[in-house]
Amino acid sequence: MTVSFTHLHLHSEYSLVDSTIRIKALVAACVRDGIPAVALTDDSNMFALVKFYKACSAAGIKPIGGCDLWISSSDDPRPWRLTLLCQNRDGYLNLSRLVSRAWQEGQHGGRALVDVSWLTAGATEGLIALLGRDSETARLAIGQGIDAARARLRPLARLFPDRLYLELTRCGRDGEENWNTAALALAGELALPVLASNDVRFLKQDDFAAHEARVCINQGRVLADPKRPREYSDQQYLKTPAEMAALFADLPEALENTVELAKRCTLELK
Repeated sequence: MTVSFTHLHLHSEYSLVDSTIRIKALVAACVRDGIPAVALTDDSNMFALVKFYKACSAAGIKPIGGCDLWISSSDDPRPWRLTLLCQNRDGYLNLSRLVSRAWQEGQHGGRALVDVSWLTAGATEGLIALLGRDSETARLAIGQGIDAARARLRPLARLFPDRLYLELTRCGRDGEENWNTAALALAGELALPVLASNDVRFLKQDDFAAHEARVCINQGRVLADPKRPREYSDQQYLKTPAEMAALFADLPEALENTVELAKRCTLELK
């Protein structure tokens, strides 16, 4: 069977803020569902990478290392998410440096932040970037319009030449469809590829309640609190390639790009 999709944005239990996925169970699910490669992009840390790498390699799954970083800038107090994947060893070393520097120099409000000025050509070499619903580009596109988003997107496209993808999700969360529409327009204008994603936080749909409990523990809230933010949906589970193919049937290139991107990433750890 031809594989049409692979997950490239996923948090494990090492993302203490928002995931319940254990590495061993993740690898078993990938083997069961015929997913030949998977990326681990934990929130502001790479603690699970060695365990993940060994488990995937032993099971015949291609491991892709990565991380979700939160970017800060002086002109906007709200940090935004940038997902980075290691294309090779240089990318792994650069990502390790960015994560370490964020914890050493960028801690603010309980979060490790990467200052946007640290993202230079040398610091991003060997890294592939994904911009999704929580990116600055999406925020500008939804709040200020496509022109504002385009102005900020062009420098990022130059910073990640042929290594920048616009991430599309259909999990039923606020702002997703607005971003998807803008992303497709921007991709067409700037010749950027789009990428289908499910922004995975748990293995099965039934795990959503346990996931929400973990989120509440991190936030110091209770599940029944009507005022607590609902940032996730029960659709953020490890969907099979067939489920993702059905979800993005109208955008086959977004599915195919996940497989092509996975082929571009080769990281060997010793």
